[in-house]
Amino acid sequence: METIHAAERLAALGHESRLEIFRLLVQAGPDGINASLIGETLGLPPATCSFHLAHLTRVGLICARQESRFIYYSADFGAMDDLIAFLTANCCNGNACLPKTAAVNTVAKRRARKG
Repeated sequence: METIHAAERLAALGHESRLEIFRLLVQAGPDGINASLIGETLGLPPATCSFHLAHLTRVGLICARQESRFIYYSADFGAMDDLIAFLTANCCNGNACLPKTAAVNTVAKRRARKG
C-alpha cells in the first residue's frame, strides 16, 4: 500500500462519525447494512450519513451494493487488512510485539466469514 492511500484512509477514519460508521459495518459483517439503518442506529441525519458513506467509499474502506431501492454498505475487509498490515509492517524487527492484535486474530475471523 502506498503511503498516500494509507494517509487518506486514516484521515477518513479520523472523523468520529466515519469511525463509528466503519466500526458498525465491521460488526455487521460481509452482508452489511442499508444506509437508512446506519443513520438511524448512529443518530445521523440522512444527508450527513450519505456524505460520510460517500467519503468512506471514495477512500476504499467500504463498498456499496444496491438491492431494489436500498443501498447496502459493508466494510471492505481486504482494505482494512491492508491498512493494518501497512501500519504494522516491520514492527519491532519482526518480533511479536502486538499482543492485542494477535489476541483478536482478525485475519482468521475475516477469512472464516468469507468461506
